[in-house]
Amino acid sequence: MEYEIKQAGKFKYVEEGQGEPLVLLHGLFGALSNFKDLVDYFKKTHRVIIPLLPLYDLILIDTSVSGLAKYFTKFIEHQKLKNFHLLGNSLGGHIGLVYALKHQELIKTITLTGSSGLFENGMGETYPKRGDYEYVEKKTALTFYDPKVATKELVDEVFSIINNRMKALKIIALARSAIRHNLGAELQEIKVPVCLIWGNNDTITPPMVAHEFQKLLPGSELHWIDKCGHAPMMEVPDEFNMILSTFLAKHKA
Repeated sequence: MEYEIKQAGKFKYVEEGQGEPLVLLHGLFGALSNFKDLVDYFKKTHRVIIPLLPLYDLILIDTSVSGLAKYFTKFIEHQKLKNFHLLGNSLGGHIGLVYALKHQELIKTITLTGSSGLFENGMGETYPKRGDYEYVEKKTALTFYDPKVATKELVDEVFSIINNRMKALKIIALARSAIRHNLGAELQEIKVPVCLIWGNNDTITPPMVAHEFQKLLPGSELHWIDKCGHAPMMEVPDEFNMILSTFLAKHKA
């Protein structure tokens, strides 16, 4: 399915369905296709919104977790969103948490899956072996429990990113920013309900990261998915959507 990319001012985003807003934040190598099954499922019950984060469009000094959180803040203000459900994968979860620490009065629930913010094996640190397709293929496959999920289309997309010098520099900048911007001392301030959905075989943000999030987030519940890596909504969408649907139903207006 191809989604219509809308534009409002400087913001580009996808919006599908009607109902309570469910805002999705993608990760460092996130594409709209990462959320395809999730959007198809939840657009029947929710107004699903995916802002396209300007991972490669900010000036280098602003290419950071904080810079993207500021951009997201302006997007939410522009769209006049409130009482929305927020979901983030990987770097997207990290950005969502930074936003939530200042604006949790606007957020109904938070869902994190493979989120950075505490610890991550930074893929961006070692990615820029430009021109080595086999290396990129292997690194991309490590995102998943089942390497077949790393389709040629997905590998080609990552390969094209890291072979663009400026994009590769910004990937490194964001990966380093995520490692430096540790939220461990602040997370207890978040009081909204939090759902943690984690792959038992995640090698980028391993299971111990999920346990630490659960310990630090007072209103959190933790769900495990077996035979699943860093992007559960892609690898096991049916199970992921069922867990998320149950959680959102508990907190429906």
